[in-house]
Amino acid sequence: MVVSKNKKDVFEIIGNKPVPYGSKKVIVPGLFFSAAMVRKEMISLHLMPIYYHEKEFEPLMPTMIKYLKGKACFNFKKPEEVNQKELNAVLKKGMEMWKKNGYMK
Repeated sequence: MVVSKNKKDVFEIIGNKPVPYGSKKVIVPGLFFSAAMVRKEMISLHLMPIYYHEKEFEPLMPTMIKYLKGKACFNFKKPEEVNQKELNAVLKKGMEMWKKNGYMK
């Protein structure tokens, strides 16, 4: 993975392999993987692999699923809402999928 943004309130990582993206298949330096954003009232975690394969991730996050808003964004208001074991499992599965699909080396 490659860090593409590292600011006070945003941390973003992308795959480490240039890939074609969009309808015009423009080569991008890496496909978006995840971002964490610190907001006034919450912390948002975006995890793109969930967007493509939601059903495969559901068993890995039984307690965190209630914080999933939309298809790929978790919103946590308190640090104790994050289940570290589930988060690690989801991130590991996401990285495996990015490797399998050729988005990272």
